Amino acid sequence: MSAQSAEKLHKNYVNGEWIGGDGVENINPSNTADVVGLYARATVEEANQAIAAAKAAFPRWSRSGILERHAVLRKAADEILARKQELGELLSREEGKTLPEAIGEVTRAGQIFDFFAGEVLRLSGEVLPSVRPGVGVEVTREPVGVIGIITPWNFPIAIPAWKIAPALAYGNTVVVKPADLVPGSAWAIVDILDRAGLPKGVLNLVMGKGSVVGQALLDSKDVNAVTFTGSVGTGKRVALASIEHGRKFQLEMGGKNPTIVLDDADLAVAVETVAQSAFFSTGQRCTASSRVIVTEGIHDRFVTALAERTRALRVGDALDKNTEIGPVVDAGQLKQDVDYIEIGKSEGARLVTGGDRLKRDTEGFYLQPALFVDATNQMRISREEIFGPVASVIRVKDYEEALATANDTDFGLSAGIVTTSLKYATHFKRNAEAGMVMVNVPTAGVDFHVPFGGRKGSSFGPREQGRYAAEFFTTVKTAYTAAG
Repeated sequence: MSAQSAEKLHKNYVNGEWIGGDGVENINPSNTADVVGLYARATVEEANQAIAAAKAAFPRWSRSGILERHAVLRKAADEILARKQELGELLSREEGKTLPEAIGEVTRAGQIFDFFAGEVLRLSGEVLPSVRPGVGVEVTREPVGVIGIITPWNFPIAIPAWKIAPALAYGNTVVVKPADLVPGSAWAIVDILDRAGLPKGVLNLVMGKGSVVGQALLDSKDVNAVTFTGSVGTGKRVALASIEHGRKFQLEMGGKNPTIVLDDADLAVAVETVAQSAFFSTGQRCTASSRVIVTEGIHDRFVTALAERTRALRVGDALDKNTEIGPVVDAGQLKQDVDYIEIGKSEGARLVTGGDRLKRDTEGFYLQPALFVDATNQMRISREEIFGPVASVIRVKDYEEALATANDTDFGLSAGIVTTSLKYATHFKRNAEAGMVMVNVPTAGVDFHVPFGGRKGSSFGPREQGRYAAEFFTTVKTAYTAAG
């Protein structure tokens, strides 16, 4: 253990108390000599204690006044936004996003808590007449119970925020397990909510391995719902375990998102849209566009311009103000990216730029963004989610072939098109088989107050964010009352 990490152990939070013993070092992917902090790993026993605390706290919190819930979420939103620089630096150090991207993500987290603080005051139901005279009908929403929250490493503060905030707003209690790779941002949110005045047991944090802590959540009959963001394989295990216990579950599992570039596109807009979609945040976004489907009339000019833009991207330390692309999150993800680059070459795609490990002043997981051309939609690099700064260009004849190619995937999260044609833009919005469609804007970049989610293998269950979050975090009750 380094002297720096020994300064403070960031403990788990169970029933209003900070508990836990041994921890692991949270390492900066921009500088592996920099230890962000020491974070405890929960045991199965501690995870079960957290579940029991959430269950015990549910009756009181589920019937709490709306002003109490509003005040807690409002205070949390205010503190997150006030500390966005500090929290952004923490996020950059533990995950590798550039500082502007990290501050933007923290701001989004604050806005999410602000939005759901408002939603608490907008809770509503319906009063309807019955088909039977003298009988009234009320339709209301009630909280589900104990919510297990399992979050990924690529958005370490925004995704916990968009799951925790609605869960609490609608009167549920929570056990949250952040990704073992990036516990710091989630720890900070829980610390803020603790000081915002949450009663004991309403929110619990158990950090550690998915195989230990995540499995404890899945095994417990006292967890009434699980919301998960992560890999397809783990998502399937969440589903199977949830079906066994008869609980609600919500899955967000990634994508292989297309961006179509048509002959009529503005070339500069197309290049910047694709560069941001494919490479920013080091391509480590489930909404990133790694399949670039280009019609033949613009193909050569577009490839030349995009290759030039890709080569010019500045890769470096996430905290360096000149950096455009930060490091890959860790050694394992870097190996996966490099392996897929070799797979692309072996399949016959042509690497026009990038794909090399880079040396910087500090030891980190740096990779030059890679651009393939001459790819087909049947190659593995076009079918499987790489989750890194790797994009493949697929040449097609026309819009019809482009649309068919875009939809030929097992995923359906986000899809984009760059065109100046209202006809094609309108048709694409209606016919793209994705949960979110982007016209002349990057596929990676969504608002906090509208639904988020996809189709096919990308998502299962109700949408996240905005008012649509109520579909997962509440259950509907219909009550009949006879007059007199």
